[in-house]
Amino acid sequence: MSAEFQTAEKTAKKVVIATRESRLALWQAEHVKALLESRLGWQVELLGMTTQGDQILDRSLSKVGGKGLFVKELEVALTEGRADLAVHSLKDVPMDLPEGFALACVLEREDPHDAFVSNRFATLTDLPQGAVVGTSSLRRLVLLKALRPDLKIEPLRGNLDTRLRKLDEGQYDAIVLAAAGLKRLGLESRIRSVFAQADMLPAAGQGALGIEVRADRADLVEALATLADKPTWLAVTAERTVSRAMGGSCSMPLAAFTQGPGAQGMQLYAAWGDPASAEEGSGLAPKPLVHAQKTAIVRNFEEAEALGEAVAAQLRAGGAVWAANPPAAPGA
Repeated sequence: MSAEFQTAEKTAKKVVIATRESRLALWQAEHVKALLESRLGWQVELLGMTTQGDQILDRSLSKVGGKGLFVKELEVALTEGRADLAVHSLKDVPMDLPEGFALACVLEREDPHDAFVSNRFATLTDLPQGAVVGTSSLRRLVLLKALRPDLKIEPLRGNLDTRLRKLDEGQYDAIVLAAAGLKRLGLESRIRSVFAQADMLPAAGQGALGIEVRADRADLVEALATLADKPTWLAVTAERTVSRAMGGSCSMPLAAFTQGPGAQGMQLYAAWGDPASAEEGSGLAPKPLVHAQKTAIVRNFEEAEALGEAVAAQLRAGGAVWAANPPAAPGA
């Protein structure tokens, strides 16, 4: 270890984690805190914050700025020096971080699949005709409609406990949540069934935690790299590259998920739907999902990004278009 890093390590031993104040976000921050204390010997404090995404609950995220609303205030705390790092659910992190910030570490992934949660029905198939299912995810909307066009999909916002409370109050027949969050909070008993990948392809980065820092904090970048889970980081890089190539928003009607060790051939699957034709009362004929998949050897980030770009190109060739990223004009 260099003398420069030894000095930097001493100054970084007391660090502050910026985190949202939801129960799940605090669990994630406490998890990282425990890792930093046990593996690096750092002293760690938490800085709880309420983000814009937590405050706006009456509109879908896709209509008010996307999931990036959950990270902006945390980045301000990093910029102002009130915090040294921020912990995020990776599926909430925009594909391209603002200038001056870096993703320093991706931790080992929890279960990346979606969970079917209901008090009366065991599976999606068991729901009666016209049942009300809660989700505000455009990805889940288009995938659910592809499985069950008869379902009524209603918006569902709020933290995990709020969403479960709304289900328990009878506002929905079922809701769809990330299995990872339920398991992390000890709520696995609320899961009636876990969706198969073939039915409900996960979101890019789902189930993974990322640690964000200021790009100029080389001391943190170097130290946090020792906590990273490389297979997870390569997998989510391929998935998130699909999102970046399709328009850069993590609130798109896009699913992207990898399987298999990269060195033996990583399989990347993606699906794209048209939310306009899937929305209630649209009057439009439902459009079929666009699917894409490719297998490639992935040993580094460059190869992961190349795989993601190739799958995104397949989606575009199949007709997938996001309003924020229309097709380039001929010759452009």
